[in-house]
Amino acid sequence: MDDGDVWRDEYAIETSAAPETIWNIFRDVPGWKTWNAGIEQIDIDGPFAAGTWFTMKAPGEEALRSLLIEVRENACFIDETRVGDLVIKVAHRIEALVGSLGPTRTRIVYAVDARGPQASEIGPAVASDFPDVLASLAKLAETRSA
Repeated sequence: MDDGDVWRDEYAIETSAAPETIWNIFRDVPGWKTWNAGIEQIDIDGPFAAGTWFTMKAPGEEALRSLLIEVRENACFIDETRVGDLVIKVAHRIEALVGSLGPTRTRIVYAVDARGPQASEIGPAVASDFPDVLASLAKLAETRSA
């Protein structure tokens, strides 16, 4: 086992929804389970701000505690989950795209950084549903923007 194992990847989707609409969905942590099928239960221990812990349970899995380590309104939030010596950070970025001919679009990016024992096995497992989660998030955001 290599304790220095590192695995990184990014997943992205473009949407017509405004960054503020996406941010409002992100900020509503108890509502995440309505658009993320990988969440059975989620609870946040305070405001949606750096330093706040939340507990998330996937169907059939043990609940995991995660810490919001960075929160920038309408731009990004990063959470960190530690399981033993394994550290998984997920950056959830909102990037406004300025089009020359049409309305502005928004790119939503989930960037995963897993470090520690078995990162190259656990990282892809953690991120396996990200394309579906992003598609569901974009669809909800577009519905709320309409």
